[in-house]
Amino acid sequence: MKCDEIFAALAMLEKERGIPQSFMMGKIIQALTTAYKRDHEGVEYVVVDVDEEKKDLKMYVQKEIVEEVENPASQISLEDAKRISAKNELGGMVNFPVESVEFGRIAAGNGKQVIIQGLREAEHGMIYDEWGSKQHEILTGTVSRIDPRSGNVMLRIGTGAEATDAVLTMNEQVPGEELHEGQMVKVYLVEVRRSTRGPQVLISRTHPGLVKRLFELEVPEIYDGTVEVRSIAREAGNRTKIAVWSDDPNVDPIGACVGPRGQRVNAIVDELRGEKIDIIKYSEDPAEFIAAALAPADVVSVQLADEGKACRVTVPADQLSLAIGKEGQN
Repeated sequence: MKCDEIFAALAMLEKERGIPQSFMMGKIIQALTTAYKRDHEGVEYVVVDVDEEKKDLKMYVQKEIVEEVENPASQISLEDAKRISAKNELGGMVNFPVESVEFGRIAAGNGKQVIIQGLREAEHGMIYDEWGSKQHEILTGTVSRIDPRSGNVMLRIGTGAEATDAVLTMNEQVPGEELHEGQMVKVYLVEVRRSTRGPQVLISRTHPGLVKRLFELEVPEIYDGTVEVRSIAREAGNRTKIAVWSDDPNVDPIGACVGPRGQRVNAIVDELRGEKIDIIKYSEDPAEFIAAALAPADVVSVQLADEGKACRVTVPADQLSLAIGKEGQN
């Protein structure tokens, strides 16, 4: 059956949307074979041959060659198969062409619907692949709209034809941070989930991963692995503690993160709208690490308990509130 319109439509989709013709043709063939088997009880094997040069599709019902026929819709006797071709053997398949009129009826009833559904699936797949490759990375977007009821912020990420929208929900926004339309903002791509409604993209301004990626952007020693980020604890909008380490004795991991005259860490603080950042040196010794994490309080002693799962920390009485931190942060 000549299918010039179908081939032309698929070529246009590939050119304008970037959806491979092979993907869409596969969807069409699947729908046509399913529709034929639905309308013809007992048929098990249906194939569609595609001739791209002639823009032609042909459908065949395949029947298995057997000694004794139990299902005439999907089987043919060896005797009858030999009448068609002497080369046919037991266990082989014989193709029976579906008449063009019937094939055309099936194609007309399913073609448009399949193309629409296939287009939707392809676009969802392309979006998932595009966003999935950026998972756990920083993206920069422009605030395009703020929902006055929910407080959700719509971000336009990317430029031109490749730009796409993502929603920064209220619970992923930094408390007290005011965003406005037209503002450029960095977000962390937490996860891309598949769903029946299409890919769901979770972006965040509160995730600790945002701080880690910002340090990678600002600190070359972290980016190249000379300095490692071992742990991050964050109360978004208030304070972040980041533990860093280097096995190079010639590298000061804290100094590398702070940068000359504090330029590196200050750039991150500015991006986080003034959020305080404490940079501490990681230690394999839990007691030493805990003492460093409670700085600037002076820790007198750290006693580990419950196999290292708990500890008792002693500090001077006048530094108790400092060790506990604001609202018990530490």
